[in-house]
Amino acid sequence: MPQLEAIIGLEVHAQMSTKTKMFCACDNDAFEKQANTTVCPICMGHPGTLPVVNAEAVAKALKASLAIGCTIQPDNHFDRKHYFYPDLPSGYQISQYDFPLAKGGAVAYDMADASGKTLEEKVCGITRLHMENDAGKLTHVGSTTLCDYNRAGTPLMEIVTEPDLRSADEAVAFAQELRRILIAVNASDADMFKGMMRFDASISLREVGTEKLNPRSEIKNLNSFKALEKALQYEEKRLRDVWEETGGPMQGSITVGWQDDEGKTRMLRDKEDAQDYRYFPEPDIPPLHFDTAEIEAVRSSLPVIPRQQRAIYTDMGLNEAEALQLTDDAALRLIFDAVYARTNDAKRTSGIVLTQLLGSLKAQGKTTDSARAFLPALLDVVDAIDTGSISANSAKGVIVKIVETGKSAKEIIDESGMKQISDDGALGTIVDNAITANEQSVTAYKAGKQAALGAIVGWIMKETKGQANPVKINEMLRARLS
Repeated sequence: MPQLEAIIGLEVHAQMSTKTKMFCACDNDAFEKQANTTVCPICMGHPGTLPVVNAEAVAKALKASLAIGCTIQPDNHFDRKHYFYPDLPSGYQISQYDFPLAKGGAVAYDMADASGKTLEEKVCGITRLHMENDAGKLTHVGSTTLCDYNRAGTPLMEIVTEPDLRSADEAVAFAQELRRILIAVNASDADMFKGMMRFDASISLREVGTEKLNPRSEIKNLNSFKALEKALQYEEKRLRDVWEETGGPMQGSITVGWQDDEGKTRMLRDKEDAQDYRYFPEPDIPPLHFDTAEIEAVRSSLPVIPRQQRAIYTDMGLNEAEALQLTDDAALRLIFDAVYARTNDAKRTSGIVLTQLLGSLKAQGKTTDSARAFLPALLDVVDAIDTGSISANSAKGVIVKIVETGKSAKEIIDESGMKQISDDGALGTIVDNAITANEQSVTAYKAGKQAALGAIVGWIMKETKGQANPVKINEMLRARLS
């Protein structure tokens, strides 16, 4: 057997986060709605109806294109892609072929270990990004097939990669980074559970050192990163077995389906090519044109993309796992950034947000999205620590109570008696009492044993139930005992 390598490319279908469908005014959020209730004559393909392009979808596709480094094509148009299937009511899909929205981008992504530490940076080229409408959904029950057209007409971006991926792990890492970008620029919610991001993966084998692309196997409709990984691993092994049995690559490209419950692929048909779809320009939709000023206006509105955002966080002092955690969770990132703006200390902010707040949320079974409501109270906790109203240790309990009850920080501090004693007069009396009650520790400290001071501080904290300001106590003790 020669040394072989896998050649993998992806077609990523991402639902754009618009209010309405691609070419009609129907609700774009059909998830868990009663079947065939978010439809109209246009998305059902009734004769005589005319599609109208969703301007919001075009704007989001432009953002996504620029965020992945593509060049916007100033002139582009829609085409009809013909195929007959029960979930496509019009008998054709409105897509783009000869003149897509954007071409020629690239996405950098990291291969990391289990801890999130980057091992290697890689880049996957992007061939094109084009817009299209989705088909409906088929549910097979025994010998019966049920058709739900709620999803028909949903606005999609199809992002086609170059065959630059060399393993299932690389494909998953790239797809995860692409998903982060689409969410960051608000082009797609990319909710995998709701089917908002799906993959068609093509894989072939070739001898290492050669450039020839051999016949490929296209795996259709993978709806999770786990399915993408498992399907590519299975199909790579199957293609290697074919090579070993025949002495070469398989003859002719094919399309297969992934059987998730069985953990294997199933042959569907020979691979189609463009002529099978009988593409021709969509006669009911005028061509689109974008001038340089329009394109640059969109570019200037783009937020920081996730990879750049992670670099900002690591430069602040966070580790790669923490930076990735914030990049992947917009609600958590909003909270972290707000607290950091108050503390100007990344490590301290990480302890408050990523350790204390997250721990409390998990204990209560609450999401980070719900934590946005706790942000004002969390900032009040930071202020209370900084002004000496409560200790950093007491603040942990306050955060727990904020998440449990939703009350303000002030309410919780007052009710729990956590308010820190910082008044110099009151602390002076407490310190004097501590010196009198801890003669041995005082003698040891004066003899040069610095650790003895900790015993006196501990006595004070016990007597005041943790409410004495530890910084001031230490200062007063040192002054008195010097």
